[in-house]
Amino acid sequence: MDSLIAFFESIDPVLGAFLATVFTWGMTALGASLVFMVKAMNRAVLDGMLGFTGGVMVAASFWSLLAPGIAMSPGEGFVKVLPAAIGFAIGALFIYGLDKVLPHVHINFKESEGIKTPWQRTTLLVLAITLHNIPEGLAVGVLFGGVAVGMPEASIAGAVILAIGIGIQNFPEGIAVSMPLRRHGLSRRKSFLYGQASALVEPIAAVIGAMAVTFFTPILPYALAFAAGAMIFVVVEEVIPETQQDKYTDVATLGFIGGFILMMVLDVALG
Repeated sequence: MDSLIAFFESIDPVLGAFLATVFTWGMTALGASLVFMVKAMNRAVLDGMLGFTGGVMVAASFWSLLAPGIAMSPGEGFVKVLPAAIGFAIGALFIYGLDKVLPHVHINFKESEGIKTPWQRTTLLVLAITLHNIPEGLAVGVLFGGVAVGMPEASIAGAVILAIGIGIQNFPEGIAVSMPLRRHGLSRRKSFLYGQASALVEPIAAVIGAMAVTFFTPILPYALAFAAGAMIFVVVEEVIPETQQDKYTDVATLGFIGGFILMMVLDVALG
């Protein structure tokens, strides 16, 4: 771990944000590749993995984003927490707006949202996961941007740990895309390609986030909270409801607890 952190400390933070999210994309691709080896994913396993994903995202939203954002805000009391509150609300509303405009379909292929379109349902599913990967890329990029501008509350170690946590939860996310696509009739190759493509937005969002903070430092507390609000919206609106569609809700809940604990331990102990 020390050598990995030393490597990221030796390169430009914007490049670091890009490379870190290439890793998170790679974990999505690795998860999607299971479509070549497994005929079908057990629903209990899938629900447990999705719950784990939600736990990681919620823990990362606080420990990696909100807490540092509040710590670096000036003032005391309500003044100190105001940037985090504003950024959090805007981040949630941003994803809410995209959710209402961008055509997409949920993992179960039963619920579609956004404007009406003749696009195939497989394309709409990939769009849904792509939409939900935007805040993950932004979160990593904003932290690296904080390092670039010299904010003491933002560290390379914290940014790397966040990328590792997101990468870990991207593995089951890749499965959760490729397996339904395969079940819907796509070939294994196409299911894999669509599954991994859903995370290609993460490096793009990371670079945008890092550069935005670099050029306009005062937005950093707002940007961290923005990413947190966007991630929490995704968990509450998409991830958790999906785990409640079957009879394995307890498995999903335990997965959530496990994901939260893992991300909390990683961030506090190593970040």
